[in-house]
Amino acid sequence: MIPAALCERARAAATKLADDLAAVPLPPPDDDRGPASPRWREQSLAAGAAGIAVLHAVPARAGLGPWDRVHAWLALAAREELSAGPGAGLWYGAPAVAFAIRTAAPEGTYRTAISDLDRAVCALAVARLDAARTRMATGARPSRREYDLVHGLTGLGAYLLRFQLDTDLTRQLLTYLVRLTEPLRAGDQAGAHAPGWWTSDVPSGQPAGLFAEGFADLGMAHGITGPLALLALAMRQGVTVPGHGAAIERICGWLDCWRQDGPAGPWWPERVTYQELCEARCLHPGPRRPSWCYGTPGIARAQQLAGLATGDEGRQATAEHALAACLTDPAQIAQLTGPGLCHGLAGTLLTAWHAAADARTPGIGATVPGLLDALLSDVSADPRPGLIEGTAGAAATLHAITRRPAAPGWEICLLLN
Repeated sequence: MIPAALCERARAAATKLADDLAAVPLPPPDDDRGPASPRWREQSLAAGAAGIAVLHAVPARAGLGPWDRVHAWLALAAREELSAGPGAGLWYGAPAVAFAIRTAAPEGTYRTAISDLDRAVCALAVARLDAARTRMATGARPSRREYDLVHGLTGLGAYLLRFQLDTDLTRQLLTYLVRLTEPLRAGDQAGAHAPGWWTSDVPSGQPAGLFAEGFADLGMAHGITGPLALLALAMRQGVTVPGHGAAIERICGWLDCWRQDGPAGPWWPERVTYQELCEARCLHPGPRRPSWCYGTPGIARAQQLAGLATGDEGRQATAEHALAACLTDPAQIAQLTGPGLCHGLAGTLLTAWHAAADARTPGIGATVPGLLDALLSDVSADPRPGLIEGTAGAAATLHAITRRPAAPGWEICLLLN
């Protein structure tokens, strides 16, 4: 799929990026432990030490890098008291450090820490499920932080599923996601019904008035395609609950309703507002950047996984067509800025790589070399070091797609496999 010369360039770039992140920084010179202190960033899979440890495990497992880097970055990630509060989730706090240790550490090490952290993750999932059930009983709308991948129950479910922890708790969480897909009343307009993930959050940087009656988020990071991907991955592993298949169909049906068929292929809006819901039409003029977090790649990969899980070849084909069309549209690719996993080229490339491995036709795979070449041209442009947001994620992606043995299953933090 990838020319040998391009593979060699990718391997060399991955090695350099990892070497550039070899040294663990000194702690801040003061004792500030307030909410804005940089000390807390180290617990971040997105931007801190937890994610960098995952990167260093990739070459270490292949015998191409030292294990002492992994241990040093894990130690930095766990240096402060780990957060299990409202901001904790798969990408931050105790769950993020637990994920980093389980993913990055050599087999048989950190057993006590893993046991303690597993209990903390399970306790957090139980508390979040209890709060969600209470909220559902009142008929109130959810916050995206209740259910999303980054902060919410989908991310905790990904951890439970990946590491096969507490099957009963995993099924309770999946049952919650099934219930999340059941419709809610939206606003005061007669006949305006919304899906169960209709939220009262106000998106960052957006006017509050536009979202006074709520909205539906379609993205992989904070929207409903994250739960869709988790439901599909669980079904593929044989972990199912009553209503599981129907929930997948409800989400896919919603995505079908809001799919837009443009000159360059199908695309989806990032979100659906109350006005759009009432008018049953999308007011976005065209597709935005084809990123993993909110663009067609993440949304299409989730639907491809759904098709694979349910045996719906039509669903799978439609998703693969949308992804291939998006990746061959220069106007969409030009909107990507930076090499990161969340918003940038690495995330789009890694999504295409995993989708191509499952695809029924070669169209997606044919885009991988071009995306890789574009990433290699841009990979040093990001000064941030993190896994989700920064050069560690770009380096881990380069390792993954050049077929080096990787830290097992680290891409589950993106719900890609």
